[in-house]
Amino acid sequence: MSDTCTEATLSEFDRDTAVRLREPGVHDVHLSAGWAIGHALNGGYLLAVAGRALGETLPHPDPFTITAHYFSASTPGPAVVRSETARTGRTLSSGSAGLFQAGPDGREVERIRVLATYGDLDTVTDDVRTSARPPAMPPREQCFSAHDNPAGPEAGPEMGKRLDLRLDPATCGWAVGAPSGRGEMRAWFGLADGRDADPLSLLMAVDALPPTAFELGLSGWVPTVELTAHVRARPAPGPLRVSVITANLAGGFLEEDVEIWDSADRLVAQSRQLARAKA
Repeated sequence: MSDTCTEATLSEFDRDTAVRLREPGVHDVHLSAGWAIGHALNGGYLLAVAGRALGETLPHPDPFTITAHYFSASTPGPAVVRSETARTGRTLSSGSAGLFQAGPDGREVERIRVLATYGDLDTVTDDVRTSARPPAMPPREQCFSAHDNPAGPEAGPEMGKRLDLRLDPATCGWAVGAPSGRGEMRAWFGLADGRDADPLSLLMAVDALPPTAFELGLSGWVPTVELTAHVRARPAPGPLRVSVITANLAGGFLEEDVEIWDSADRLVAQSRQLARAKA
């Protein structure tokens, strides 16, 4: 991130995903505790950190497709992202990155490995032919926020304090001990400080909702094994609508398919992840 952008002018998300160039292909970062879910940092937040480093390494600005494999839980504190360009073309460029932290013995441990292709979303055509439709959801004011938590707005995970999440009441029975049994989660989504979404923050948003496992009656941690995100368009200003569906929980693993729609009713991001379901 350019040194011309002072910390005071940055949103919380931009500050907490900032990377500093040490040498070509190597960026130092400080992972913020503000994006923790329990003891570990959120996988979407980490994907955005790696995505920012790749965006400064590759000649194209925007992630089109990015896949991450999560090897072990990342913790707040210093980390380094090592990036490599694999191919550069006129409209697309591809590369890989690894996010490393020091282990208990002081040696570097790779937490995440990412493979991505970047382009320029401002150059894509406006031709849209789709059968996809935005999720049917109540208005934001009729959805549940952290302020509706009986234990108080501070009772949720630390990451929740950075978000403006408004959960569809039809998908949050788990919060009152009555999960629906359907693998669905829907919400209006924004950042708590009002920062509008961009392609980089979409990488975080695809993994920001409570896990669908909660509505399936599970209450344990749901760590991501692999996550692939597709960014389809630069989002319009305003709140996003996020829909998450799980069709198959088997053998202790589940998938989550995500769609993100912007205020102009455009499908701006999609993702699929494989996660471990723990009771």
